[in-house]
Amino acid sequence: MDLQGTYNFDQPADLVWSRLIDPQVVGSCLPGCDGLEPIGNDTYRVKLTMTLSAISGSYEGTVAIVDKEPPRSYKLVIQGSGRSGFVRGEARFELAEEEGKTIVSVHGTAEVGGLIARVGQRMLGSVSKMMMDRFFNCLQSKSRT
Repeated sequence: MDLQGTYNFDQPADLVWSRLIDPQVVGSCLPGCDGLEPIGNDTYRVKLTMTLSAISGSYEGTVAIVDKEPPRSYKLVIQGSGRSGFVRGEARFELAEEEGKTIVSVHGTAEVGGLIARVGQRMLGSVSKMMMDRFFNCLQSKSRT
């Protein structure tokens, strides 16, 4: 499954960058996230609770920030599993600043398997996009304060 989106911020790229790599901010904005626990250099343990259709599940896994080019780009690598399936994915975040405003472009791929993929196959793309939009809406609201 491919994911992409573009999000606008009224702040300079270095400020947006600092929020995008802050584990407390990311953990508080990621839907269903119980927080990010540092386990290594730019690597975090994550616990997520997700609901898709009639299936609800908890997932545990890791999130790693790699290939950082501050404040222009980085890649997020995600791996997780739970009783109802697994998820693996990568997303490239690219920041472009114009006149003190920042555009964040996200391009990613995800692989989902198990019960959640079999039952919710047709909804996975729209639910993933909705979660990404919710994450960035939260991040944008934190940027205004």
